[in-house]
Amino acid sequence: MNPILSFMVILVGVYGLATSKNIIKSVFCVTIIEAGTILLFLNLGVYEGGLIPILNAIGIEIVDPLPQALMITTIVIGSTITSLALMLCIKIFHHYGSIEWKVVLKGGDDLK
Repeated sequence: MNPILSFMVILVGVYGLATSKNIIKSVFCVTIIEAGTILLFLNLGVYEGGLIPILNAIGIEIVDPLPQALMITTIVIGSTITSLALMLCIKIFHHYGSIEWKVVLKGGDDLK
């Protein structure tokens, strides 16, 4: 995959984050940005023709396992943060009665 496509995925997430009026949509746009970042790092860590590090032979190039290990950690941390953010969206809805940014930033006075 081309790194330019990874940048395009990141830009789609940034555009969605800038234009979303709903908190849940904002959370998913941050998740899209995270996915684009993971794709970018995995694209930069690829080596064409390299073998996996387990089958290391003398004089043969191997693929660097560090970007893959870091990105699997990023996926786990990202899913945890996404679930925490969605839980906070539920709490915001119970408190303000809405998950729209305008209502929450005004303090929920529009609904009462």
